[in-house]
Amino acid sequence: MGKGDIEAGYPHAHAHAQEGGLYPSMMESPELRWGFIRKVYIIVSIQLLFTAAFASLFIFFPPAREFARHNDLRLLLFLGAVIFTFVSLFALSKYYDQHPVNLILLGLYTLGMSVTVGIACAFVDAMIVMEAAFLTGAVTASLTGYTFWAVKRGSDFSFLGPFLFASIMVMMLFSIIQLLIPLGPTGRMIIAGVGALVMCGFIVYDTDDLIKRYSYDEYIWAAISIYGDIINLFMYLLTILNDL
Repeated sequence: MGKGDIEAGYPHAHAHAQEGGLYPSMMESPELRWGFIRKVYIIVSIQLLFTAAFASLFIFFPPAREFARHNDLRLLLFLGAVIFTFVSLFALSKYYDQHPVNLILLGLYTLGMSVTVGIACAFVDAMIVMEAAFLTGAVTASLTGYTFWAVKRGSDFSFLGPFLFASIMVMMLFSIIQLLIPLGPTGRMIIAGVGALVMCGFIVYDTDDLIKRYSYDEYIWAAISIYGDIINLFMYLLTILNDL
């Protein structure tokens, strides 16, 4: 069931615009959509709490921090976690609507992301990590609130899709250049600054999809999208603050 078919299979969706809908001309039941949104944000909250707890081990637990900083196996662990994350994500794209396999894969995906975040945090001062986390929370809450407010008044952010896709392609190219020819702190800050802006766009775009387009059986995929936006925004802000 695709994003554009938000009412298929749901007999309770009315054939006319609902009173108190989340956006003008809303054709489905607001109660059903609000229930779906709450479900997604509960999952995202659990993911973020797990990631924060796991990353804190690499910040406040000296053996884990020293392993990430000095052990020769840290690069292998990091690359393994990245590959593991992509494999889990690919599997989720196939089984996102099959319970309980989707929840197991979601847990594995969150674990992989948490390992990469934890290793990155091990190289940064704890105060900078806290600042990045605070900024990420403030920006995410502000953009989410704005999107709900704007959509309620008839705005649609689906037009951002092609621009965000193009931005991701450019970011990937710059990341490859950074690996081959290190650009230094200034270059890293510029890339991270652009990346943070792109993630802000993704938060608005994916929240708009959450309100309007995701079908009710796509709650796992919706949670992955928003969780990934928040984690990537945090990583970019962490890079900026660390290089200041």
